[in-house]
Amino acid sequence: MSPTEHDVDFAVIGLGALGSATAYELAARGQQVVGFEQFELGHHRGASHDTSRILRRSYHTPAYVQLAGEAYDDWDLLSAAAGEPLVTITGGVDLFPPDPAIPMADYVDSMDACGVPYDVLTPAQVADRWPRVRLPDGGQAIYQADTGMVHAARTVSALQRLASRHGAELRPGVSARVVGAGPDGVELDTGSGPLRCRRVIVTADAWTDDVIAGLGVHLPLTVTQEQVTYFEPDDAEAFEPGRFPVWIWMDEPSFYGFPTYGAAEIKAGQDVGGAITTAAERSFEPEPANLRQLTDFMARTFPGSAERVGRTVTCLYTLTPDRDFVMSPLTDHPEVIVGLGAGHGFKFTPTLGRILADLAVDGTTTSDIGAFGLDRAAMTDPDFPPSWLV
Repeated sequence: MSPTEHDVDFAVIGLGALGSATAYELAARGQQVVGFEQFELGHHRGASHDTSRILRRSYHTPAYVQLAGEAYDDWDLLSAAAGEPLVTITGGVDLFPPDPAIPMADYVDSMDACGVPYDVLTPAQVADRWPRVRLPDGGQAIYQADTGMVHAARTVSALQRLASRHGAELRPGVSARVVGAGPDGVELDTGSGPLRCRRVIVTADAWTDDVIAGLGVHLPLTVTQEQVTYFEPDDAEAFEPGRFPVWIWMDEPSFYGFPTYGAAEIKAGQDVGGAITTAAERSFEPEPANLRQLTDFMARTFPGSAERVGRTVTCLYTLTPDRDFVMSPLTDHPEVIVGLGAGHGFKFTPTLGRILADLAVDGTTTSDIGAFGLDRAAMTDPDFPPSWLV
């Protein structure tokens, strides 16, 4: 096909957080863009629904710390555009027990390299700051004042509203698949005849391989069903922002959680603790053993936090073998660009949308995405050992 035969310049497949952010970025730049979502907008089948997500600068490599700094700026811009505050700063603490599975030095060294301020705390200092937090003797903690929360469902809704306002056409209930790609563009099957476009951005998460299967491409992705639980504490005021932090338990198993956020309940979950599944075969039922393990951990580490178990919500993680993002064109089909957050990308939502729009329009970006290509060993070596702790 020739460029004049394109039905649309840019198509985005999958309108969760990353896809909605990409559609907004493209539309805000005056680009012609259509976004496809196989389910209803804001659905609960993937990884972009529900309430709070962690926003933090503490990360295990300087590149991630630098990207997190860009994300804070991009969240400010997005909040201003949306006309509502999407970020709540609470302060956050990374809790390292004695001999942790996640090296504390990686975090300290990475923040030092980027000039990010933090405090290293002893268990006694942790208990002094937050009386409801128990860190075992011999452990250490990193406190970072800028850590906070973003609201998942409100963010995705705001991005979709902004994308539409700038002229993006969003089509819920349409399953788009890539059936051909070449130098002249990409052909999609949308169930109502072919659609031709200049570039396609695939942000379909657990459905990524389904979307690109028509090109004979299969990415080494693992999908897991994860869950978070909302607990009612004995004293909700003791777990309010300002009195209780966002926290991450930096060990195996790894847990994370939040202060109260709009209700007298706190949310917590295990990172990569769920069973391997597929988008088609997953269950929406919580795993009782995982819930028991989490409840025991909460009662032991945050006394009074888990007086009553409330609702448990499931989601999907779509993991790369090294847990790094994918922000890259397909190697043999550069007209098709893939974006994946690898189960920890929501905090970077506006930044990853900006990067994917950069790649689609310009073929490059000013952000450092050197670790996120599809040509890296984790994505090309079938013997690469998976490592999902971050």
